[in-house]
Amino acid sequence: MSPEPPPTDIPEVDMDKPNAARMYDFHLGGAHNFAADRMLAGQVEQVAPWVKYVARINRAWLHRVVRFMMDQGVRQFLDLGSGIPTVGNVHEIAQRADPAVRVVYVDYEAVAVHHSYDLLKDNDNAAVVWADVRQPRSVLEHAEVGRLIDFSQPVGLLIVGLLLFIDDEYDPAGLVNTYRAACAEGSYLAISTMSQDEADPETAGQLAGLLGLYEGADERITPRDRATIESWFAGTTLVEPGLVLLDEWRQDDRPSTSPARLLGYGGVGRIGAS
Repeated sequence: MSPEPPPTDIPEVDMDKPNAARMYDFHLGGAHNFAADRMLAGQVEQVAPWVKYVARINRAWLHRVVRFMMDQGVRQFLDLGSGIPTVGNVHEIAQRADPAVRVVYVDYEAVAVHHSYDLLKDNDNAAVVWADVRQPRSVLEHAEVGRLIDFSQPVGLLIVGLLLFIDDEYDPAGLVNTYRAACAEGSYLAISTMSQDEADPETAGQLAGLLGLYEGADERITPRDRATIESWFAGTTLVEPGLVLLDEWRQDDRPSTSPARLLGYGGVGRIGAS
Protein backbone atom coordinates (compact mmCIF):
# COMPACT_ATOMS: atom_id res chain seq x y z
CA MET A 1 0.00 0.00 0.00
CA SER A 2 1.37 3.40 -1.00
CA PRO A 3 1.75 6.28 1.48
CA GLU A 4 -1.12 8.74 1.67
CA PRO A 5 -0.45 12.18 0.15
CA PRO A 6 -0.23 15.00 2.71
CA PRO A 7 -3.54 16.66 3.52
CA THR A 8 -4.17 20.03 1.94
CA ASP A 9 -6.15 21.52 4.82
CA ILE A 10 -3.41 21.79 7.46
CA PRO A 11 -3.72 25.35 8.80
CA GLU A 12 -1.17 28.00 8.00
CA VAL A 13 1.51 28.46 10.63
CA ASP A 14 1.04 31.43 12.98
CA MET A 15 4.60 32.69 13.34
CA ASP A 16 3.64 35.46 15.74
CA LYS A 17 2.17 33.27 18.47
CA PRO A 18 4.52 31.20 20.67
CA ASN A 19 3.97 27.47 20.54
CA ALA A 20 5.02 24.80 23.05
CA ALA A 21 6.15 22.28 20.41
CA ARG A 22 8.37 24.85 18.71
CA MET A 23 9.75 26.02 22.08
CA TYR A 24 10.58 22.39 22.90
CA ASP A 25 12.42 22.18 19.59
CA PHE A 26 14.35 25.34 20.53
CA HIS A 27 15.34 23.89 23.92
CA LEU A 28 16.62 20.77 22.12
CA GLY A 29 18.76 22.93 19.84
CA GLY A 30 16.53 22.48 16.79
CA ALA A 31 15.90 24.95 13.98
CA HIS A 32 12.12 24.66 13.55
CA ASN A 33 11.10 27.65 15.65
CA PHE A 34 10.33 31.32 15.15
CA ALA A 35 11.19 34.60 16.81
CA ALA A 36 8.07 34.55 19.01
CA ASP A 37 8.97 31.05 20.24
CA ARG A 38 12.55 32.02 20.98
CA MET A 39 11.47 35.16 22.80
CA LEU A 40 9.15 33.32 25.16
CA ALA A 41 11.62 30.46 25.54
CA GLY A 42 14.22 33.03 26.59
CA GLN A 43 11.83 34.47 29.17
CA VAL A 44 11.14 30.97 30.47
CA GLU A 45 14.87 30.28 30.80
CA GLN A 46 15.24 33.49 32.83
CA VAL A 47 12.59 32.24 35.26
CA ALA A 48 13.61 28.56 35.19
CA PRO A 49 17.22 28.19 33.99
CA TRP A 50 16.95 24.40 34.00
CA VAL A 51 14.09 24.21 31.48
CA LYS A 52 16.25 23.19 28.50
CA TYR A 53 17.51 20.24 30.52
CA VAL A 54 13.93 19.02 31.02
CA ALA A 55 13.65 18.66 27.24
CA ARG A 56 17.03 16.96 26.91
CA ILE A 57 16.47 14.55 29.80
CA ASN A 58 13.10 13.62 28.30
CA ARG A 59 14.64 13.03 24.86
CA ALA A 60 17.44 10.89 26.31
CA TRP A 61 14.81 8.84 28.17
CA LEU A 62 12.92 8.32 24.89
CA HIS A 63 16.08 6.96 23.26
CA ARG A 64 16.52 4.41 26.06
CA VAL A 65 12.85 3.42 25.85
CA VAL A 66 12.99 2.83 22.09
CA ARG A 67 16.15 0.73 22.43
CA PHE A 68 14.54 -1.27 25.25
CA MET A 69 11.43 -1.98 23.17
CA MET A 70 13.57 -2.98 20.20
CA ASP A 71 15.39 -5.45 22.45
CA GLN A 72 11.98 -6.93 23.34
CA GLY A 73 11.25 -7.52 19.66
CA VAL A 74 9.00 -4.51 18.97
CA ARG A 75 9.22 -3.47 15.33
CA GLN A 76 6.46 -0.87 15.06
CA PHE A 77 5.91 2.34 16.99
CA LEU A 78 2.99 4.75 17.39
CA ASP A 79 4.24 8.08 18.76
CA LEU A 80 1.39 10.28 20.02
CA GLY A 81 2.01 14.03 20.23
CA SER A 82 5.37 13.52 18.59
CA GLY A 83 6.17 17.20 18.10
CA ILE A 84 8.64 18.67 15.66
CA PRO A 85 11.09 16.23 14.07
CA THR A 86 14.46 17.15 15.43
CA VAL A 87 17.66 15.20 16.00
CA GLY A 88 17.16 11.77 17.55
CA ASN A 89 13.53 11.09 16.69
CA VAL A 90 12.06 7.60 17.04
CA HIS A 91 12.54 6.47 13.43
CA GLU A 92 16.20 7.53 13.50
CA ILE A 93 16.90 5.45 16.61
CA ALA A 94 14.84 2.42 15.58
CA GLN A 95 15.67 2.26 11.87
CA ARG A 96 19.36 2.58 12.62
CA ALA A 97 19.07 -0.87 14.21
CA ASP A 98 16.52 -2.26 11.74
CA PRO A 99 15.53 -0.31 8.60
CA ALA A 100 12.29 -2.30 8.39
CA VAL A 101 10.92 -0.84 11.63
CA ARG A 102 7.68 1.07 11.05
CA VAL A 103 6.95 4.36 12.82
CA VAL A 104 3.87 6.57 12.79
CA TYR A 105 4.03 10.03 14.34
CA VAL A 106 0.81 11.79 15.34
CA ASP A 107 0.54 15.52 15.94
CA TYR A 108 -1.85 18.42 15.40
CA GLU A 109 0.66 21.29 15.44
CA ALA A 110 1.06 22.67 11.92
CA VAL A 111 4.84 23.19 11.98
CA ALA A 112 5.41 19.69 13.37
CA VAL A 113 3.28 18.12 10.65
CA HIS A 114 4.68 20.18 7.76
CA HIS A 115 8.28 19.44 8.74
CA SER A 116 7.54 15.77 9.41
CA TYR A 117 6.10 15.34 5.92
CA ASP A 118 9.20 16.91 4.45
CA LEU A 119 11.53 14.79 6.58
CA LEU A 120 9.76 11.50 5.92
CA LYS A 121 8.74 11.91 2.26
CA ASP A 122 11.33 9.34 1.10
CA ASN A 123 10.86 6.94 4.01
CA ASP A 124 8.23 4.30 3.20
CA ASN A 125 8.38 2.88 6.71
CA ALA A 126 7.63 6.10 8.57
CA ALA A 127 4.78 8.59 8.33
CA VAL A 128 3.13 11.48 10.11
CA VAL A 129 -0.60 11.72 10.76
CA TRP A 130 -2.26 15.09 11.24
CA ALA A 131 -4.83 14.33 13.93
CA ASP A 132 -5.94 15.35 17.40
CA VAL A 133 -4.86 12.65 19.86
CA ARG A 134 -7.85 13.60 22.03
CA GLN A 135 -9.98 11.95 19.34
CA PRO A 136 -8.59 8.39 19.31
CA ARG A 137 -10.78 7.11 16.47
CA SER A 138 -9.36 9.74 14.12
CA VAL A 139 -5.92 8.32 14.91
CA LEU A 140 -6.58 4.59 15.13
CA GLU A 141 -8.70 4.55 11.96
CA HIS A 142 -6.39 6.76 9.91
CA ALA A 143 -5.20 5.24 6.63
CA GLU A 144 -1.51 5.77 7.38
CA VAL A 145 -1.85 4.12 10.77
CA GLY A 146 -3.57 1.19 9.05
CA ARG A 147 -0.81 1.02 6.44
CA LEU A 148 2.08 0.87 8.88
CA ILE A 149 0.74 -0.44 12.20
CA ASP A 150 -0.53 -4.01 12.59
CA PHE A 151 -2.38 -3.95 15.90
CA SER A 152 -2.45 -7.77 16.00
CA GLN A 153 1.32 -7.61 16.62
CA PRO A 154 3.23 -5.92 19.46
CA VAL A 155 3.32 -2.12 19.24
CA GLY A 156 5.52 0.40 21.00
CA LEU A 157 2.96 2.99 22.16
CA LEU A 158 4.82 6.22 23.01
CA ILE A 159 3.13 9.00 24.99
CA VAL A 160 6.14 11.17 25.74
CA GLY A 161 5.47 14.53 27.37
CA LEU A 162 2.06 14.74 25.70
CA LEU A 163 -0.18 14.42 28.76
CA LEU A 164 1.37 17.54 30.26
CA PHE A 165 -0.73 19.45 27.71
CA ILE A 166 -3.95 17.40 28.10
CA ASP A 167 -6.30 19.00 30.64
CA ASP A 168 -8.23 16.77 33.04
CA GLU A 169 -11.47 17.64 31.22
CA TYR A 170 -10.23 15.48 28.33
CA ASP A 171 -9.79 12.45 30.64
CA PRO A 172 -6.12 11.52 30.15
CA ALA A 173 -6.64 8.13 31.80
CA GLY A 174 -9.48 7.33 29.41
CA LEU A 175 -7.42 8.38 26.40
CA VAL A 176 -4.49 6.20 27.46
CA ASN A 177 -6.86 3.28 28.06
CA THR A 178 -8.39 3.61 24.58
CA TYR A 179 -5.02 3.54 22.84
CA ARG A 180 -3.73 0.75 25.09
CA ALA A 181 -6.81 -1.38 24.40
CA ALA A 182 -6.09 -1.17 20.66
CA CYS A 183 -2.67 -2.80 21.12
CA ALA A 184 -1.97 -6.52 21.12
CA GLU A 185 -0.75 -8.42 24.14
CA GLY A 186 3.00 -8.10 24.32
CA SER A 187 2.93 -4.44 23.32
CA TYR A 188 4.58 -1.78 25.48
CA LEU A 189 3.23 1.53 26.74
CA ALA A 190 5.70 4.32 27.56
CA ILE A 191 4.59 7.48 29.37
CA SER A 192 6.59 10.44 30.59
CA THR A 193 5.30 13.69 32.02
CA MET A 194 6.15 16.51 34.40
CA SER A 195 5.62 16.34 38.14
CA GLN A 196 6.70 18.55 41.01
CA ASP A 197 6.44 15.88 43.72
CA GLU A 198 10.20 15.79 44.31
CA ALA A 199 11.09 19.39 43.51
CA ASP A 200 12.88 21.42 46.18
CA PRO A 201 11.17 24.70 47.21
CA GLU A 202 13.33 26.89 44.96
CA THR A 203 12.71 24.72 41.90
CA ALA A 204 9.00 24.50 42.70
CA GLY A 205 8.84 28.30 42.81
CA GLN A 206 10.62 28.55 39.47
CA LEU A 207 8.21 26.01 38.02
CA ALA A 208 5.27 28.12 39.14
CA GLY A 209 6.76 31.07 37.26
CA LEU A 210 7.24 28.90 34.17
CA LEU A 211 3.61 27.76 34.26
CA GLY A 212 2.49 31.37 34.48
CA LEU A 213 4.47 32.34 31.40
CA TYR A 214 3.02 29.47 29.40
CA GLU A 215 -0.51 30.39 30.45
CA GLY A 216 0.14 33.93 29.26
CA ALA A 217 0.89 32.45 25.83
CA ASP A 218 -2.30 30.34 25.86
CA GLU A 219 -0.32 27.15 26.52
CA ARG A 220 -1.69 25.43 29.58
CA ILE A 221 0.60 22.96 31.34
CA THR A 222 -0.65 20.53 33.99
CA PRO A 223 1.95 18.67 36.09
CA ARG A 224 0.58 15.58 37.84
CA ASP A 225 1.50 13.71 40.99
CA ARG A 226 3.16 10.31 40.87
CA ALA A 227 0.02 8.40 41.92
CA THR A 228 -1.98 9.90 39.05
CA ILE A 229 0.74 9.10 36.51
CA GLU A 230 1.02 5.53 37.77
CA SER A 231 -2.74 5.09 37.40
CA TRP A 232 -2.38 5.67 33.65
CA PHE A 233 -0.54 2.33 33.42
CA ALA A 234 -3.69 0.37 34.32
CA GLY A 235 -3.85 -2.81 32.26
CA THR A 236 -0.08 -3.12 32.03
CA THR A 237 2.73 -4.57 34.10
CA LEU A 238 5.41 -1.98 34.79
CA VAL A 239 8.86 -3.20 33.82
CA GLU A 240 11.82 -2.59 36.10
CA PRO A 241 12.58 -0.11 37.61
CA GLY A 242 8.91 0.95 37.50
CA LEU A 243 7.73 4.55 37.44
CA VAL A 244 10.75 6.63 38.42
CA LEU A 245 12.46 9.94 37.73
CA LEU A 246 13.44 9.93 34.06
CA ASP A 247 17.15 9.93 34.82
CA GLU A 248 16.70 6.81 36.97
CA TRP A 249 15.05 4.71 34.25
CA ARG A 250 17.69 2.29 32.94
CA GLN A 251 20.25 5.08 32.89
CA ASP A 252 23.26 4.23 30.72
CA ASP A 253 25.25 7.36 31.41
CA ARG A 254 26.03 9.75 34.23
CA PRO A 255 22.77 11.21 35.64
CA SER A 256 22.14 14.91 35.26
CA THR A 257 22.91 17.21 38.17
CA SER A 258 20.33 19.79 37.06
CA PRO A 259 17.21 20.40 39.18
CA ALA A 260 15.37 19.37 35.99
CA ARG A 261 15.99 15.73 36.87
CA LEU A 262 13.48 16.05 39.74
CA LEU A 263 10.65 17.28 37.55
CA GLY A 264 9.54 14.29 35.51
CA TYR A 265 8.52 10.67 35.90
CA GLY A 266 8.63 8.00 33.24
CA GLY A 267 7.82 4.35 32.98
CA VAL A 268 7.15 1.50 30.58
CA GLY A 269 4.39 -1.04 31.01
CA ARG A 270 3.97 -4.33 29.20
CA ILE A 271 0.44 -4.75 27.89
CA GLY A 272 -1.27 -8.01 28.70
CA ALA A 273 -0.02 -11.04 30.62
CA SER A 274 3.57 -10.79 31.82
